[in-house]
Amino acid sequence: MTPLDIFLFLLTGTVSGILSGLLGVGGGLIIVPILAILFSWMNFSEAYLMHMALGTSLATMITTSISSARAHHLRANVNWHVVKRIAPGVMLGALLGTLIAGQLNNYWLKVVFIAFIFCAATQLILNLSPNSHRQLPGQGGISLVGALIGMISSLVGIGGGTLSVPFLLYCNTDIRRAIGTSAAIGFPLATAGALSYFLLGHNKLELPPYSLGYIYLPALVGIALTSMLTAPIGAGLAQGLPILTLKRLFAILLYVIGLKMLWGIL
Repeated sequence: MTPLDIFLFLLTGTVSGILSGLLGVGGGLIIVPILAILFSWMNFSEAYLMHMALGTSLATMITTSISSARAHHLRANVNWHVVKRIAPGVMLGALLGTLIAGQLNNYWLKVVFIAFIFCAATQLILNLSPNSHRQLPGQGGISLVGALIGMISSLVGIGGGTLSVPFLLYCNTDIRRAIGTSAAIGFPLATAGALSYFLLGHNKLELPPYSLGYIYLPALVGIALTSMLTAPIGAGLAQGLPILTLKRLFAILLYVIGLKMLWGIL
């Protein structure tokens, strides 16, 4: 690990923290591909490279979600009743997603992530949101939705906002309140997902030094420190900036990242 690696970890955390607070889409969409590139440069075992990127990304989301949720809470933009109802399903789904990831090799994990990043970018650039014409489902329904959000998010290493924000909008939630509630939902999701990736990789022998299962501690510390500080900045910016324009600019960046990853596996 070089000083440049440390700087890039810190820079990644800065960007992901702002995006998490600003758009509610989860910084993992940025963290995972950047970590995959950095870990390749650092000569991590190809067999576990994507597992390390996913597990480390989810671990960083723990601090980011706390910081972002607190900032949104101070602006009365978190529906804690919804968070409590959806959290058990989200945590169960995160465990299931990690178990699925454990059965996939590095190539197929990249394929899954690339497919997801293209879908997320398309959703953002077209502003595809379901019509808000219904209320939140009962406990059974919201648990099922939470499990699906947790499973997909854990499988691709994101905080869940890409899925939970559209769901909350569909259920007649104001956009800023949907983003704030999504940030709070990210905490149980990230905690369950990170713990699962730790357990999944704790007995692997080819992992680099300073690893905690599939979590690379230097990257975790560097990204968590800066993302925790910048998430409130993003939450503050969300109050006044043109969110739709920012989403579309972010979508273009995601397309570029997705194409680069696709080129790397062809």
